[in-house]
Amino acid sequence: MRVRLWGTRGSVAAPGTDTARYGGNTSCVEVRGPEGTLVVLDAGTGIRPLGRSLGKDLRRVHILLTHFHMDHIQGLGFFPPLYDPAVETHLWGPASTTLTVRARLMRYLSPPLFPVHLRELPHLVLHELPAGEFDVGEFRVTSDRVCHPGFTVGYRITSPAATLAYLSDHEPALGVERFPNEDRWTSGFALARDVDLLLHDAQYSREEYPNHVGWGHCSLEHAIAFAELAGARHLVTFHHDPAHDDDAIDHLTAAATASVTSSLKVTAGAEGAVFDL
Repeated sequence: MRVRLWGTRGSVAAPGTDTARYGGNTSCVEVRGPEGTLVVLDAGTGIRPLGRSLGKDLRRVHILLTHFHMDHIQGLGFFPPLYDPAVETHLWGPASTTLTVRARLMRYLSPPLFPVHLRELPHLVLHELPAGEFDVGEFRVTSDRVCHPGFTVGYRITSPAATLAYLSDHEPALGVERFPNEDRWTSGFALARDVDLLLHDAQYSREEYPNHVGWGHCSLEHAIAFAELAGARHLVTFHHDPAHDDDAIDHLTAAATASVTSSLKVTAGAEGAVFDL
C-alpha cells in the first residue's frame, strides 16, 4: 500500500511562502494498492493537483468522503477524471436519514456556487456508505462515525500487507475530564487500533484547544495520546491549522513529541510525503 499526501491543511486553504513546506491545500490523500486500486480520501483542494498527476490510462477511481464540510469537498469540481467519460468515478459518502449523497453534493456542485451541474458529469457513481465493512477493489474498508460536528466518519483501510487509519476531523477528548480514558469509550479507537499508519487531526496546540472545545478538532498532544492508546505504529499529523505556518508546525511538533516515551513514531504531515506500507 502506498499513501501520498496531497492536502494536509484544515478548515481553509492557506497557500503562501510561509506554508510551502507543509502545504496549503485542504484534505486529500491518495492510497494505491499493488493491484492498481486507487482510493482518494476526501476531496479538498489537494484533489486538483492529484487529478492532474494521473495518467491517461486511468479507468476507475474511488473517492471516500469523511463528511461534507467545504474544506473536504471544495476541490471536487476541479478533479479532471470527473469530466472524462472513459473514467468511472465512484464517490462514497456518509449516509443520512434526511438527504442523499447526491442531494448534499448538489448544494455545492450546482449554480450559483458552481457552474457545472452534478448531472452533467459523464460517469459519476454515487454510493451511500454501508454500515461496517465493505470492499473497494483490493482493499477492505471499514467506516465508523467519529466525534465531529455533523455526521462524520473515519476510515480504516486494510490490505494483506498493511493497515491505514484516516481520521482527518476528530475530537476524541470531547467531554472527557482526563484524556485518554478507557479505549472502549474513545471515539475512533476501533478504526485506529494497531494500525501501521494513522493520519489524524492535530489542528490545535495544547494552549489553543481549550478555546475550541466542541469544534471537532484535536490538539497535537491529544492526537499523540490517542495514537498511543490505539497502539498505532506511526502517527502522521494532519489538518494543520491555517494560522500555523511551517515554523509553527515545526515548533509544536518538537514540543509535543519531546515527552513521548513509547515506540510511536510521529511525523508532521506534509504535502508530497509518501509512505510505503
